[in-house]
Amino acid sequence: MKYLSVNEIAKLWNISERSVRNYCATGKIPDAFLTGKTWNIPENAVKPDRKNKHIDKPKILLDILKYEMKNKIKGGIYHKIQIDLTYNSNHIEGSKLTHDQTRYIYETNSLLNEKNAIDVDDIMETVNHFRCIDLVIDRANSELSESFIKKLHFILKTGTKSGNNERFAVGDYKKYPNIVGNMETTNPENVSNEMKKLLKEYNADKTKNLTDILELHYYFESIHPFQDGNGRIGRLIMFKECLKNNIVPFIIDDDIKLFYYRGLKEWENEKGYLIDTCLLAQDKFKAYLDYFKIY
Repeated sequence: MKYLSVNEIAKLWNISERSVRNYCATGKIPDAFLTGKTWNIPENAVKPDRKNKHIDKPKILLDILKYEMKNKIKGGIYHKIQIDLTYNSNHIEGSKLTHDQTRYIYETNSLLNEKNAIDVDDIMETVNHFRCIDLVIDRANSELSESFIKKLHFILKTGTKSGNNERFAVGDYKKYPNIVGNMETTNPENVSNEMKKLLKEYNADKTKNLTDILELHYYFESIHPFQDGNGRIGRLIMFKECLKNNIVPFIIDDDIKLFYYRGLKEWENEKGYLIDTCLLAQDKFKAYLDYFKIY
């Protein structure tokens, strides 16, 4: 077998002599050996792949979110969703935390020094909502189930006043009747059967569109299966199902919540109200995707 020098291999592979020596020293060129201080490299040696060889980044939103979550990427689409979805969904339900405070909790695990008193539940539910989003991303492709929905509720309400109150069944269906707006909801004794029926019908069709997901959301909120936290859990479910079905997800901003409430109230009479509101929210989310060059 004929052997070439480092200089000859460097010219042949169009790389530096230093790189060739590194390849030899780290055993990446089989059968290369030293004679004194000179490397002898087989003439038929194959150029090793570089460690920093370009790897295609994931292109599907769900894959990107999983990648950024796993690698703790800051400043990307995952980072933005954590803050914006948590802030808006909690704010709709009465949280007094500002967007900046929400962002600061996420980024620093601490709270900005403010003059006004802050409800501990607002802080706990903010931190817990971050964890819920992680679960939604991690389990996005799984079939929607009662156990998954209950786990979201358990995470959201753990450590709050509700979690320490026996009246509230944290991570389980409600024990007492409740209302949404001025509308009565499913009685506690019927919730389990109604949820099973809803999920069976929803999961029967493997192909989902936006209207299917919104209809699921309407019936979920009509059942109102938990004592508290139904709105946030319902919006997390919508986000999950959009990711699963490769539908552009959306965040119901606090400034369109009245249109969102009207859409839920009028769903059985006019589906267009809720659909149009969510399409508007989708347009805003598409602007996020454009900014981060996710197509």
